[in-house]
Amino acid sequence: MSSRICLREPTLGDQRDFSGAVRRSRALHDPWVTPPVTAGQFRKYLGRVAPPANCALLVCRRDSGALVGVIEITNIVRGLFRSAYVGYYAFAGHERQGLMREGLRAAVRHGFRTLKLHRLEANIQPGNAASIALVRSCGFTKEGYSPRYLKIRNRWRDHERWAILAEQARHEASMHRG
Repeated sequence: MSSRICLREPTLGDQRDFSGAVRRSRALHDPWVTPPVTAGQFRKYLGRVAPPANCALLVCRRDSGALVGVIEITNIVRGLFRSAYVGYYAFAGHERQGLMREGLRAAVRHGFRTLKLHRLEANIQPGNAASIALVRSCGFTKEGYSPRYLKIRNRWRDHERWAILAEQARHEASMHRG
């Protein structure tokens, strides 16, 4: 099956489309994430997710180029650890179509093959059933629970820790080839 998506790094030229997608997605993102919406916020965002410590990827429809969502590989640690965190969000109109699943699988491959990481970890608020279903469908395993782990919208929030190792990803990919 050929992929319906492609991944690419965001640029300043994406600001207008990105901001429009964020505005249309407010109900979808609430209360989980607060993506940048203004031009100034977007410029700061690009600086925050810049390599080599981070890698932001736009998930785009291959047929139209439309923005489907965002996947971020952040806090990349090299050396003996070779680990990073992964975060993501879809844009309204593209959710529940399997596009972010394709995107996350591609981003995991990128993390392990291109960035040469060993481990990716996703921290998810327990009530975010769609996000948990997404990582589970991509081969992540629940490793634990962290009370008051991240401060989101001025409140410390509990999170579940989900992770995938390079070996797991290779196994997961072999199961989805067809």
